[in-house]
Amino acid sequence: CVTHRLLVLKLEPKAGMACGEHRHDRGWQFLTLLIPIIFPELLVKGHPQCLDFKPPFRPVKGLSFCTMYSQFGCCDSTKDREIMNRFYRIVDNFDYSLYATCAAYIQDILCGECSPYAAHLYDAEDPTTPVRLLPGLCGEYCIDFWNKCKTTVRSLVEDRNLLDLVSNRNKFCEALQLQDPDYCFPRVLSNNNLTKNLGSVMAGYDGCLQLCLEEIANGLRNPVAMVHANDGTHRFFIAEQIGIVWAYLHNKARIEKPFLNITQAVLTSPWEGDERGFLGLAFHPKFKYTGMVYVYYSIEMNSEEKIRISEFRISSNDMNMLDHRSERIILEVDEPASNHNGGQLLFGNDGYLYIFIGDGGMAGDPFGKYGNAQNKSTLLGKVLRIDINNNNRGPLYKIPPDNPFVLNPDARPEVYAYGVRNMWRCSVDRGDPQTKDGKGRIFCGDVGQNKFEEVDIIEKGKNYGWKAREGFSCYDKKLCANSSLNDVLPIFAYPHSVGKSITGGYIYRGCESPNLNGLYIFGDFMSGRLMALAEDSRTGRWHDYKICMGKGQTCLFPGLLNKYYRYIISFAEDEAGELYFLSTRIPTATSTTGMVYKIVDPSRRAPPRTCHYNPLQVKVKSRLINFVPKPKVIHRPRKRPTKNRPKGRQRPNLRQDGDTPDWFHELLKTLEMLQTEWDAGIDQTAATLVPNPGKAQTNTSGKQSGHDAANRRLQNTPSNGAVRLVDEHGRTDRGRVEIYINGVWGTVCDDLWNSQAAAVVCRQLGFPFSIQAYRRAEFGQGSGPILLDDVECEGNEKSLLHCRHSEIGETNCSHQEDAGVMCGYTESSS
Repeated sequence: CVTHRLLVLKLEPKAGMACGEHRHDRGWQFLTLLIPIIFPELLVKGHPQCLDFKPPFRPVKGLSFCTMYSQFGCCDSTKDREIMNRFYRIVDNFDYSLYATCAAYIQDILCGECSPYAAHLYDAEDPTTPVRLLPGLCGEYCIDFWNKCKTTVRSLVEDRNLLDLVSNRNKFCEALQLQDPDYCFPRVLSNNNLTKNLGSVMAGYDGCLQLCLEEIANGLRNPVAMVHANDGTHRFFIAEQIGIVWAYLHNKARIEKPFLNITQAVLTSPWEGDERGFLGLAFHPKFKYTGMVYVYYSIEMNSEEKIRISEFRISSNDMNMLDHRSERIILEVDEPASNHNGGQLLFGNDGYLYIFIGDGGMAGDPFGKYGNAQNKSTLLGKVLRIDINNNNRGPLYKIPPDNPFVLNPDARPEVYAYGVRNMWRCSVDRGDPQTKDGKGRIFCGDVGQNKFEEVDIIEKGKNYGWKAREGFSCYDKKLCANSSLNDVLPIFAYPHSVGKSITGGYIYRGCESPNLNGLYIFGDFMSGRLMALAEDSRTGRWHDYKICMGKGQTCLFPGLLNKYYRYIISFAEDEAGELYFLSTRIPTATSTTGMVYKIVDPSRRAPPRTCHYNPLQVKVKSRLINFVPKPKVIHRPRKRPTKNRPKGRQRPNLRQDGDTPDWFHELLKTLEMLQTEWDAGIDQTAATLVPNPGKAQTNTSGKQSGHDAANRRLQNTPSNGAVRLVDEHGRTDRGRVEIYINGVWGTVCDDLWNSQAAAVVCRQLGFPFSIQAYRRAEFGQGSGPILLDDVECEGNEKSLLHCRHSEIGETNCSHQEDAGVMCGYTESSS
């Protein structure tokens, strides 16, 4: 009765399968209505994909044979020639009449591999099943092909099972039929939903750019940075907050011995959110010749905290390890508080070392008359620029002669820019691959106080406004009114309803995802959002875009992911310019939940061999630990066991003694029960209203109605996402929101709670209006777990689980922030 392939569900009772014996027609109609509710991802449209499970591309030189795919598809000129040669090997055996009749059909079929939807045409989405030998053909096209050219099938395939069907037109064309008729040939060429914007970054209905991820590394303890050595080896180096740096080869294998281990010197703690620790590292631009690496970390001396910038030299015995005895302290800065430690080191295109230091901590930069950030005589709250080249003799660093405040006696000469609060992650733009536009610009994310997060482009001598401004808004009104500050506004800022701690990113300048070129991709540590900015070259203004993970089948191909751990700590760029981000599930320096993800555009890639590189050989002296990705969970129906079955005719899809329950049979049983309740006037998607838990509601006659009995059954076994309101005064239209997830009732944190989320809850409970969204546990604190945090709804979702939210049970709040709502039957309520 059901054929399940990946995320395509096809309900089609077939002859010989006694579906009608145990499900009447109305039940099937009811199930069909429920499919969008239970499996909303099934409604997501497909996406272009090739037989190698990669996105299609634009051929460099076009195609001379499969010309319909010259602009965009899955073949380059080499593959095009291979197909053309195969075509001529086949048609050389045809007489003139057969050639004139069938050559075009043969060309169409062979060129199916070049279609941007080749993976769909050949039904290759699931790598565990065989790929079709012929592409899926639309019914009328297949009939024409069979009527005119069935004798040519033996030239196309050698499979005996398919050849045995050639004598029967209906069976042959049924074998070539696709489960999703939108993708069959030639309909796929004219389907506007599939061909519109083909090759562009896919966007959801809300304009959210859909990207995918590839896992690169895991098991890390708060990975704060990932850098490359720019030495041709394409190694990458990942730093953990506790003070360990690991070296990875280009194939993701990790070298067992750490590249650097200074855990004994680094000041950090197991506290969640502790900003101290090993915070940054940078390789000298000419590391291949100098062997110099620079690190940024927190220390404690005589009960005082400091920031230390040190230089290390590569070991003379092992190119994958620093000489720990070679450390030279370049600079130390006193830290008056334990937060706002900055942490970025990078080399600009001018060869100088840039150091990004926070304002010293606490709230509102309370140090001195105007704060540290506006005080050019301190290094806190600044961008520093120093010259560490040729420092084997004399001072460990020199001041670049063009630093902006060299001649100012009231300023430190190291200062390059000022007025920054706590810049967390900065990067240098490589420039457009062809025009080099933008090359050398330095982008930074500056963490805000309590309202706004911002993105800045760092320029010499500029004042970035803190603490006069936070984002575009005034923070200190007296300072903000001082026109002499001449502060620079950010290129973008976002409020704390979006995120509360920016993580600066990179301008994408890689090769593998051409659509992303020029996008500044960054994120937020607290909300877990990924975002992008694109510059309008005509106006110089920056436009923002949301980034989300590809839905439906988009990222369900081998090696691709559409989920990541929420706390985005850092971004990274490899030696080839591809983009990554580092995140963790538990933001502590001791949790091994840190991951590294590569960003992948599933809609378009560069042509084959365009991005090829040959890494220089790396001499490895310790054991290699090969990369093992975390298991990718794909929910598929469990296959029925076939061994030890009783012989004889059995009804399909029904449970036998000793078998595990058949998932679809159990689903139908559940839906049958829900249909009964639906017929009684109950919407099975409505949540459970429990104004006074534990007490049954009665009607005016004192007897429990059928409606009440059904409500009680639902209450006993609520579905995931059901909600209830709990109010100590017994009111039914307002109360603390509690949600049922995986067998547990819990509360919702009010971090991002708003009227849209309240509307979702009220609609679940059967109210047409939401009057007010309550925060800060105004209806009391729950006693169970907090199940949802950072809930962001648009207002039309079916339940809170359909809204954006953090991972279930992963919160950064307390019951003092439990959310509540007031619902009503009119737009106002007393």
